Formats: sequence, structure tokens, C-alpha cells
Amino acid sequence: MDIEPLSIENEVMEFDMGGSVEDETTTLDLEHPDDDYERDYNDELVEGSNPSTSHGFLTSDGDPNLEPYEGMEFDSEQAARIFYNSYARRIGFSTRVSVYQRSRRDGSIICRQIVCSREGFRREGAENRSKRQRTITRVGCKAQMTVKKQSSGKWAVSKLVKEHNHELVPPDKVHCLRSHRHVSGPARSLIDTLQAAGMGPSGVMSVLIKESGGINNVGFTKVDCQNYMSSSRQRTLGSGGQIVFDYLKQMQVEDPDFFYAVQGDFENSTGNIFWADANSRMNYNYFGETVTFDTTYRMNRYRVPFAPFTGWNHHGQPVLFGCALLLNESESSFVWLFQTWLTAMSGRHPISITTDQDRIIRAAVIQVLPGTRHRFCKWNVFREAQEKLSDVYRSNPTFEAEFQKCINLTETMDEFESCWESLLQRYDLGDNEWLQSMYNARQQWVPVYLRDAFFGEMSITQGSDNVNSYFDGYINASTNIQVLIKQYEKAIASRYEKEIKADYDTINISPVLKTPSPMEKQAANLYTRKIFMKFQEELVETLAYPATIVDDTGSETMYRVAKFGEDHKVNFVRFNVFEKRASCSCQLFEFSGIICRHILAVFRVMNVLTLPSHYILKRWTRNAKSGVLLDERTLGLPSDSQESSTARYDSLQREAIKYVEEGAESMHIYNVAMNALHEAAKKVAAAKKQGSGVTTQSILSNTRQQLQSCSMDLDEKILELTAELENASQRCEAYRAKLFSVLKNMEEQKLQISVKVQNVRLNLRS
Repeated sequence: MDIEPLSIENEVMEFDMGGSVEDETTTLDLEHPDDDYERDYNDELVEGSNPSTSHGFLTSDGDPNLEPYEGMEFDSEQAARIFYNSYARRIGFSTRVSVYQRSRRDGSIICRQIVCSREGFRREGAENRSKRQRTITRVGCKAQMTVKKQSSGKWAVSKLVKEHNHELVPPDKVHCLRSHRHVSGPARSLIDTLQAAGMGPSGVMSVLIKESGGINNVGFTKVDCQNYMSSSRQRTLGSGGQIVFDYLKQMQVEDPDFFYAVQGDFENSTGNIFWADANSRMNYNYFGETVTFDTTYRMNRYRVPFAPFTGWNHHGQPVLFGCALLLNESESSFVWLFQTWLTAMSGRHPISITTDQDRIIRAAVIQVLPGTRHRFCKWNVFREAQEKLSDVYRSNPTFEAEFQKCINLTETMDEFESCWESLLQRYDLGDNEWLQSMYNARQQWVPVYLRDAFFGEMSITQGSDNVNSYFDGYINASTNIQVLIKQYEKAIASRYEKEIKADYDTINISPVLKTPSPMEKQAANLYTRKIFMKFQEELVETLAYPATIVDDTGSETMYRVAKFGEDHKVNFVRFNVFEKRASCSCQLFEFSGIICRHILAVFRVMNVLTLPSHYILKRWTRNAKSGVLLDERTLGLPSDSQESSTARYDSLQREAIKYVEEGAESMHIYNVAMNALHEAAKKVAAAKKQGSGVTTQSILSNTRQQLQSCSMDLDEKILELTAELENASQRCEAYRAKLFSVLKNMEEQKLQISVKVQNVRLNLRS
């Protein structure tokens, strides 16, 4: 008897079956009753077989264009599946297995139903609800072929439905259907070779398309290629994961401040791992306002899935906030990673985070960091554009430059919108789905929409053109798990040396001042060398930026600021006279923490001679790493600093640097600080002789008390100097007003004399 398509759940149904196999009671089961993907039969076939040419069915002519018909016989169930899938490829639909029947006598399958992949409907049961909205692929199509095992051992078509209730796929797109996609043995070998050479999925697919004579002949899509490369990468980790695991255990034994966590079974290469050393955790306290989650390994197909969290230090250098190895890239894995990283960083959320635009990462960021401004790495967007718009790039050589100009050089949202629309019209790209999706997400990657959040970069238009690669030159596509830890430690040591060198240059190399401005001298003493050079650039530019009043309400004044000769590029600065606070339409300060030339131009007009304190971000100053850290219990660090030599060293170093800097301000303060340090040195020496009689902690406490006393004297002195500076500023303002008055009188007198001279000349001529 024929088997009608059934709509059943997961239960097993039993019934008697007559027909070709007599006197057997069979069971009916269902494979993947509610999967929203189509099964790839080819993975179950003998490697090297070609579904489009296999002829395990019993026909005399072997015609590849043969149509199925009821009664058609095959040597095996597999041959029937191969034939029907080959037929589906010609027609333009994808197939999957549906119900099957087993013999109660020996449990073997004796009936198989092969259906169009769009057969049936997805169930709405609560137990099968996904966190994400799935695409609807089932539309109740009735097309199917049922084959039964005959008493002769052959398989015959017992039922055939050819009609579909949906459109079929044209030949040039049929290779995208799931059941017709298969990474063959030769393709796998080539992919393995190219991946080992450091080539990513885009490059691998380009080679495969060229070798196959077109994308239609490759036999699978880029997604299949990515999936295979990902699983291949996991296989190459092997026992090397144990090396990393042992290293992390040893580091935690040596330093209690070292943090690591494991999700799943990492030792068997199926889980994920995160770690952060003590310096990474302390650096986050100083510089953790903005973070980059660097997943370069995904685009460049690194052999190890190594993903660091990084930021910028006070010299504008990359700084590390922790590392991860991601063997599982599901949404739950990224949620676990961000939550674990946040725990290691004392639960303090960053102001902003930069990642690639992957949907799963986006979902994890929204879930774990809901209040953090999320930006897509623009470098990754441009890279993806080269792939998604490859035809446009080839046919229009000017498009890439205009596309990047539209993104990077537009200065207002209106200017970007106009430029984008013009670009789409000029190149007839209004219907391009990828461009439309990126436009819809423009607030997360186009610079003009991101200027109101802090990202710590010196240029708004430059934003994330280059990935903040802390491990550049140390970890790349050819790095394997066995050498990962060595390269990790080398990179840490190298970055530390570069920071020390930058500290030394800042202290010992005085910058060349370019103006007589007290503000420039103030900034030179406050900022690190690199940050000062950026500030100096902005300050010098003010000479070419006149500021004119366009609105004055008394307490607040609006200025129009434009470069001389470039009136079409205007910025507006709103200035509060009493608070000495200004906001500029360019929003450079909000984005980078460096005050812009437009506000500085207004300061020059308003005779603001020094930077107000609210425009000096400590993270960019020489003292960025001085001062007291967050409470150790909040950080999750040991409360007893004696447990970690690193913590003791860093604590003493911070205190020493702080008072060296303050003690050098004047001879009086220098003498006070030096006497305090001499007393501390005597107590340290006495403690060393007594051994455990006097603890380091008590010595440090006493030293701090003395230095804090010194600090109070310094604070009083600073208040006095601040008051004197304010008085001097007021006197300067009065002198300036008088000077302007004198100059005005001189100009009037000069004009009067000029008029008299002109009259005399006219009289002489007449």
C-alpha cells in the first residue's frame, strides 16, 4: 500500500503493511521533523561519486535527463535518493528525506519518502521556539517520491508527485540549494592547502571558481567553504590545546591576580577559553572606556581562533584587556565570553566597543553590554564591500574611491545622506541588497553618526580604518597552537618596552613650542608626547580659523568658525561664558578626548589662556596611570597586596612616580618630599634587618601617611597658585580691554588724519 505524507510529531507509529514485503509489521519514523535546513545527502555518499551521473537505478539507456515514474526500479535506496536529487537539480528544487519505515523483523528500512525541501510546515510548539527569528522555508509543497523495497531486493517508486506549489530555481542559481551543495574530496584538499598558506574564504572561493570554470560549477557556496575551514581549524588544534591549558594553570599559581575561565570541554577542543593577566586588568581600569574585540582570525582564517580585547593607552598605543580562544562560535558562546570578560574587568562596562558586523556578535553585545555604544570595524566593512560589490568594482574603476570618500570625508549627516544617494544613482545601485543593509546600519559604522561617543581615536574620519592589532607581527594565519603562547609572551614584552620608551621620551624630550600661548606650555607639561603633538596641531591651526559671533544670549554665545578661504566648511561652537564650557558641531572632543581647533579658536577670541580642567582627560596625561585604583575587592583582586609581587611592585611604583612628579615642582616641595622619602628609606632598611618584625604593608602605610601629609601641603599651594592665576587672568582681561580702547582711538585718529590729508591734497590741486 502507498504511504501518504504524514504530519506527525516525534512519536513512533506502528501499523501493518502489505505489499511488496509480505507479513511484516513495520514502524514509521521521521527524520528531522522540524529542521529549517535541507539535508545534504552527498555527505553520506561514497567520496568521489557524482550525483548527477550516478546510475545505480535500473534503466537501459542511462539517460541523464530521464524523468522519474511510478514503478521505476533502483538497486538501492541510496541510488534512488541520488537519482531524485539529480532530477531535482535539473528541475530547480532541493530535496530532503522525510518519513521512513523499518521492518519489525530486523529493523532495516523498507520504505523511504524523499520530498521537496519545502514540504510541510514548521511546528509552532513552544519547545522549538528559537531566540532568533528563523526564515520560513516550508510552504506545504506536495512534491515527493516514495520508494519501497521489493521482495527481489530492488527498490521501486510506489508514489510520485511532480507538481510544486512554489517557484522553481533557475539553473544559474540551483547550486545554492542545500541538497546540491557538497565540498568534494578534491575541493577539500585544495581548501586545506590554501588555508595552510593563510588564505581566507574569499580568496579560496576565488581560486575554486577559477579552477571550476565558474561559480555554478564549484558545487557549494562560500558559507559551506567557511564552515569546512572552521571545522578544519578545530581539527588542527589537537592536543596543542593542553599546552595552553597548562600554561594558564601555571600562571594562576604564580600570580593570584591572573584570571582565566573555560567554557565547555576545552581539553577536547570543543569549548572556549578566556584569560587576562594582572596588567591587562589594571590597564582596563585606566583605559577601559573604549574596547576593540579583534576577530581578525575569522577573516584571515588563522589556524588558531585567537581573539584579543584591546584598547588605547595614554600614548595612543594598543593596550591589552584580555584574550580568548574561540572553538565554538555560537551566540551563547559569545555571550559567555563577553560576560566572563566583564567579570574579569570588575563589571565595569565600557563606553564603546568595536567589533566586526557579524550578526551573532551583535546579538551578544546587545545582551551583555546594552548601554555600550557598538561600532562595526570600518576596515572590515570596506573589506566586505570588495567581495559583495566585486562586479561593481571591476566595471567601475572610480567607484571604490568615491565610495570611501562618501564614508570618510563627509562631515555632516546631511552631507553623507546626499552623497550616498548620489552614489547609488550614479552607479545604478538602488536595488543592491548589501548596500541597503549597510545603509540601514549606518549609525554603527559611518563616522558622522559615531562622533558623539568616545572611541579614543585621534581622527574622526580615520576611525577604525586599521584594526587595533596588538599582536601584529606576532600572531598570524600560520601561527599554530604550539607556538601561540610563546608569541603571546613576546608581544606582551614588546608592547611593554614600547610603552616604557614612550614614557621616557615624554619625560626627557621637551617638545618644541610653536606659539607663545600659555595654553600650549600647559599642555606640553600635562599630556604625553604624542597626545601633545595632536593638541599642538589643533592649536596652531586656530590661526587660520577666525571665529565670529552669530548669536549671543548673554550667558551663552554661538560662534561660526571656518577656515580662511573655506567658508563652505563651517562649524558652530556654543560657548558658556560663566562655565567656560564649549561644544562644537565637529564633536572631536567627544570622540577622541582632544579639544578641537574650533573651540580653541573661540578660546582665543574670549581670551581663555589656559585649558579648563574639564577639557583635560586624565587618560591622555603623563599621570594617566597614577593615583589609586578601584577598590581591590571590586576588581576581584586579592585584598592582601603581599599575595602578589606584581601588585606590590606596581603599587610602590605608582606612589613613587606620583611624588617624584609633584616633588619636582619647586625647591620647597622638593625638600619636603625628599625628607619624607629619606624617612621611608630608613624604615624600609630597618624592616629588612628585623625580617618579619615590621611588615611591608605597615611600612607602606606609614610612608603613604607621610606622603599624604606632603600632598596636603601641595594641595594648599596649588589652591594659592590657582587663585593667583585667576587674578592674573582678570588683570590681563582688563589690560586687554584698555589696549583695545587705545587701539580703537588710534584707528579713529588715523582715519581723521587721513581725511585731512586728502582734503589738503584736493585743495592744492584746485
